[in-house]
Amino acid sequence: MRQLTPPIDDYRIKEEPFYIPTGEEVALFEAAHKARLPFLLKGPTGCGKTRFVSYMAHKLGLPLITVACHEELTATDLLGRYLITGDETVWMDGPLTAGVRQGAIVYLDEVVQARSDTLVLLHPVTDYRRFLPIDKLGTVLQAPADFMLVVSYNPGFQSVLKEFKPATRQRFVAVDFDYPGEAQEGEILLREAGVSKEVANRLVQVGRKLRNLADRGLDGGVSTRSLVSAGALISQGISPESAAASALTAALTDDPDVTQAIQSVLSDFF
Repeated sequence: MRQLTPPIDDYRIKEEPFYIPTGEEVALFEAAHKARLPFLLKGPTGCGKTRFVSYMAHKLGLPLITVACHEELTATDLLGRYLITGDETVWMDGPLTAGVRQGAIVYLDEVVQARSDTLVLLHPVTDYRRFLPIDKLGTVLQAPADFMLVVSYNPGFQSVLKEFKPATRQRFVAVDFDYPGEAQEGEILLREAGVSKEVANRLVQVGRKLRNLADRGLDGGVSTRSLVSAGALISQGISPESAAASALTAALTDDPDVTQAIQSVLSDFF
């Protein structure tokens, strides 16, 4: 029986992602990797968690295998499965198995969305044992030094039914992420959206104002990602009013009252 593993070079980050550190997250990540510790990122959607992981994978020169977690994610999806090709049966590694086998960073994005019985299989690879049992193959893979498991979730949208269990959570070292400061967010908009400094500053201020609307029903506020999207539309010739309405109003809510509150903020700047 043949075993198939995805070409690991396909998962290497070819160009350095643009990322501005906001604290000690780079040093902590490097230290965790050297100490062979799994890493947990907590923070609101669109604040830079995924970009940070890509940046660190490039900085460390390691492949990055990303899994977008969801409620139907099974252990088989992570570990691998048998496939019938022609007249033979082959084993195809799943993303976690491929990462352990080849010493990659495996990133489970929004990990709390996965089924709890799926997350249990992370336990032996996130403690001092660092091995991955694969029952279907009757084997155990020992993780090499370069392998690192990284997970993320958004605490603001964590529900009772989607709780990150302490038995799993306490295996990780964790870093809290938040939206960048004004100067950093402005620099991100200049670089990523290609807008003028004036427009970047206006978008930053809009973001600050909208993040204060949590009590009006706008959960989590507006992400840096959404501000970049608005800026990118503006840089392509769309009027600031239309760009903001599309990326910062229609994309965020369908509630008429919240829409009116957002439009009121936007009218002060555009």
